[in-house]
Amino acid sequence: MDVFGHPSGRLIGRRQPIAVRWDEIYRVAADHGVILEVNGQPERLDLDDVHIRAAISHGVKLSLGTDAHAAAELRYMRWGVDQARRGWAERDDVVNTFPLARLRKLLHGQR
Repeated sequence: MDVFGHPSGRLIGRRQPIAVRWDEIYRVAADHGVILEVNGQPERLDLDDVHIRAAISHGVKLSLGTDAHAAAELRYMRWGVDQARRGWAERDDVVNTFPLARLRKLLHGQR
C-alpha cells in the first residue's frame, strides 16, 4: 500500500472517527513507507490537525487529496492545504510537492 486514504473514516456531523491506536498506525506507516492522506473534502477533513501533527512527528509523509467526484470538487484542495497547515505540515511533509522522481522513489512499485 502506498497511500492510506480516509484514515479516520470520519464524516463530520454524521460519523465519528474510528477508535484505533493512532501511535501504532503512525509507527507502522513510518516503518513501511505508507503515506497518510489528508482529505480536503469538507465533510471529511480527514486527518484532523492533531493527527497530522502527530503523523509528522513520527516521520510519516502526507498526501493531500480532494475526494473529488466531479471537476467542481477539485477546489476542495484548498481545504486540504488549510488542514495540513493547521497540523504544521511543511513542504517536505507533503508528497504532492515533490518532484516526480522523488515521489516515485516512495512508491512501492517503483522501489
